[in-house]
Amino acid sequence: MASSAKRRAIETAQNPQDSNESSDEGLEDSGDEGSVDSEEEVNEEVVVDFEAHAISDNDFHGIKTLLQQLFLKSHVNISDLTDIIIQQNHIGSVIRQAEVPEDSDDEGDQDEVFGFISMVNLTERQGVECLEKLKDMIIEQCVNSSSLDVQERFEQLLSGNAPSVGLLLSERFVNVPPQIALPMHKQLQKEMAEAQRTNKPSGKCQYYLMISKTCKPAKKSISGQAQPKEEIRFVNDEEEFFYEQATLKFSYSVQDEADSCATGKWSYDDVPLKPFRTVMVIPMDRMGTIIDKMTEYLTV
Repeated sequence: MASSAKRRAIETAQNPQDSNESSDEGLEDSGDEGSVDSEEEVNEEVVVDFEAHAISDNDFHGIKTLLQQLFLKSHVNISDLTDIIIQQNHIGSVIRQAEVPEDSDDEGDQDEVFGFISMVNLTERQGVECLEKLKDMIIEQCVNSSSLDVQERFEQLLSGNAPSVGLLLSERFVNVPPQIALPMHKQLQKEMAEAQRTNKPSGKCQYYLMISKTCKPAKKSISGQAQPKEEIRFVNDEEEFFYEQATLKFSYSVQDEADSCATGKWSYDDVPLKPFRTVMVIPMDRMGTIIDKMTEYLTV
């Protein structure tokens, strides 16, 4: 298999597909006894080994599905964006289930994509329609959600006349643990360094542009009381470290595009959460600090 050269074990965790199947089965049960059984089913953890592979043509639908959960109903052509990610497969990885013995009871699809990471250099790809639409979407949301100063800085950054900017994409299913993020980001940095050394596309950028799935507690109107400061909660925990190092950022609501805020943490003291997207610009030279913080957080 073409991707086997980059195969490496990542982490052991709950299988999100099995978890979803269990949830569906539980909804179909009825009666008290059935409810108990379904609850036990939902809470059962399935141990799965994940491996990283080089991106291939077979990953199109898996990557597109993960991009869909990020961009929702925006006008970004995620099929074209997926094609770009696959075409430059010297950068990026997909996460699949590790190979299992033939006599194993695990019937999961070993080609299913549970997560991926990639970086697309926006400055190198001026004029590519899907990327221009993406930049237009960011500016439009920025105009509606942030100050004039932030808007002007984003417009300048995305104009193509500024230092090179890379779109950093790191997506996974909600039940896949954050521990896989650390080796994936480390591998991406190595691949970018090698691409720069060999003069391949996307090898060099001075800034990362990142769009993160986030949530904020729904505001409650309390007469005569000051509202607490808005707290951003990240669906992918490790992306908070990127936020801390970002020099430019804003958030916009996707309440009308998403049914719910799927964070993997189904209760925050019973406070309802509203879904947002947070756009960040991170200087490339701060990646060392981010990796160090991710290492400290994810290896405890």
